[in-house]
Amino acid sequence: MTGKRPQVDIALVHHPVVNKHGETIGSAVTNLDLHDIARAARTFGVENYYVITPYTDQQAMVREICDHWQTGHGATRNPARKSALELIRISSSLDETLESISRQRLVRPLILSTSAKPQSNTLSYDAARELIASGRPLLLLFGTAHGLAPEISAMADHCLPPISGSTNYNHLSVRSAVSIIFDRLLSVST
Repeated sequence: MTGKRPQVDIALVHHPVVNKHGETIGSAVTNLDLHDIARAARTFGVENYYVITPYTDQQAMVREICDHWQTGHGATRNPARKSALELIRISSSLDETLESISRQRLVRPLILSTSAKPQSNTLSYDAARELIASGRPLLLLFGTAHGLAPEISAMADHCLPPISGSTNYNHLSVRSAVSIIFDRLLSVST
């Protein structure tokens, strides 16, 4: 990456996602995902971290956590955490997220989804890095539970390749997957 800040936003989708049986569900927002993904996003220059959930109680919890770290005691106790959590945006749906990004960027972003399973519309990490370097706005979608629901994956322009380890086990926490993908796409060569 060059010194130019990438036009990359991310979204952590909590609904619609699938459970281990492939049924569409909504998953709970977790405090760890908010903190750890926001910290990784700030580190790698991501501008907005959308937390997508239609559930008002979950949205209220996200607001309460963010308020503590942005304006409450946490803001003075840990300014670095405040800076990271300032990236969080609450959204009710992917459509709402796309509208927000399109207004900010003045163009609809290219959508790159992620999955632990190979997809037919896979784009290599090298090709994705080239898109980022070109200045094209991108939205990276990450799923919770057992991944994005088919209707969300169908909205993606491309899917990034699964993260493969040295075993058949492939069920990383979303926090781990986000950090690995950020490193592959947004790291600066030294």
